[in-house]
Amino acid sequence: MAPHVKSDGRTTRWDRHRAERREEFVLAAVRAIDNLGPDASVADIAAEAGVSKPVLYRYFADKGELHAAVGAWAADLVLARVLTAVLAPASARDRVTAGVTAYLDTLGEHPQAFLLLSRPAGGTDPLAAGKDQIAAKLTRLLGDALRHLGGDTGAAEPWAHAVVGLGTSVGQWWLERHTVSRSAAAGYLSDFIWHALSGAAAESGVDLTRLDAGTGEVTPLRSEKRR
Repeated sequence: MAPHVKSDGRTTRWDRHRAERREEFVLAAVRAIDNLGPDASVADIAAEAGVSKPVLYRYFADKGELHAAVGAWAADLVLARVLTAVLAPASARDRVTAGVTAYLDTLGEHPQAFLLLSRPAGGTDPLAAGKDQIAAKLTRLLGDALRHLGGDTGAAEPWAHAVVGLGTSVGQWWLERHTVSRSAAAGYLSDFIWHALSGAAAESGVDLTRLDAGTGEVTPLRSEKRR
């Protein structure tokens, strides 16, 4: 049997301190990018955080790792906002609209930060892990809905990744062009997503409007006798 190793309280405190400092620096990076644009440098971010560049590099190996941390922050924020919206009591159609609106509203709060994240540099995508996280959560939600409604749950994962890809593309387009208002973009995007999902589901005999509007859960599809 391996010997029992006591945890070092000092190590735990240091890990917690390091995590807290990294979070502070990520928020400083978001502020710097929002104020100065996607080209904000590490020096700009360090100045916003009130530290020197060497201090910042004690917590992040390079600029790419810092941007990846900002990407994780962005994904967590989007996921929290969108889930709150889509799980609120409403019709299935209105939940899609609410989720899309929450997504674009979040982008609108930090347009420069999301523009930076939507333009991968050096062959790395700082949003890659975050998009996978969001797609995984959406896969579970769609899978639960399809399972209870008697549909093919195998469709959940590709549909989820399709929605994430569509949202990413339209979000970047809207941030760069602003040829329509945020509310108009939300309307067009939610229409497309709803009709894509509900239409594809209907092809296999599943009616997504039977989602329970009261709890965020779904009601099983009951078999009904033909008259």
